[in-house]
Amino acid sequence: MTALEGRTVVVTRSADRVEELAALLRERGAVPLPAPAIRIEPVPEGGPLDEAITDVAMRGYAWVVFTSGAGVDAWFARAAELGVDARALNAKVAAVGSGTSERLRDHGIESELVPPEFTTASLAETFPEGREKVLLARADIATPELEESLRGKGWQVTRVDAYRTIPADELPEAVAQALGEGRVDAVTFTSRSTVQGFTALAEIADGPLVACIGPVTADAARAAGLRVDAVASPHTLEGLVEALERAFASR
Repeated sequence: MTALEGRTVVVTRSADRVEELAALLRERGAVPLPAPAIRIEPVPEGGPLDEAITDVAMRGYAWVVFTSGAGVDAWFARAAELGVDARALNAKVAAVGSGTSERLRDHGIESELVPPEFTTASLAETFPEGREKVLLARADIATPELEESLRGKGWQVTRVDAYRTIPADELPEAVAQALGEGRVDAVTFTSRSTVQGFTALAEIADGPLVACIGPVTADAARAAGLRVDAVASPHTLEGLVEALERAFASR
């Protein structure tokens, strides 16, 4: 029996990504409760993303940088719609972490650079200096620190929105009821946007543990007034589950 056995754990990832974390929690005996705090939507056709995909295929960039699995999926979905070979990333590729790198590998792409810590700050620090063109494929709400850091290293940086992040309109009824009745043991967050989306819809009392995938997400949770009980290390879904398990074991 693990420390998560029988624990009800809210999963705030988008609906298309909730199952991966939910499955890991079930393996440890927990009861995952999906509560998508955001949804992922494609950007309009015919815009900067389409132009970037074509330019990369034509060897217009030295590097392409992906900072999320959602960005990878959005890129290759649009490439398929444009009739561009999914493997036509004619540039070096950087991924923010192992999950993003694995998503690229699913499309036949090996990452040239994955930072030792799976954060954009570590990616910026690890990235070499240069004078050529770099493309960042990111969420529409991503903050500008990464591109600013790369420009500081001499690169010509172009950022395109690969997808839109939309806050959820409401909580699932089962989640609202479980929170109201005090039956939630923990809430998990995997991005700043999941924190913002969830806390706009619900209050977390002192009861549930709060677990975050990394320091940026944890900072967002604290800024929202939450007590953070566990931060994953490494900053992966597996690390998040293990951090949550340790937090329960130490209680």
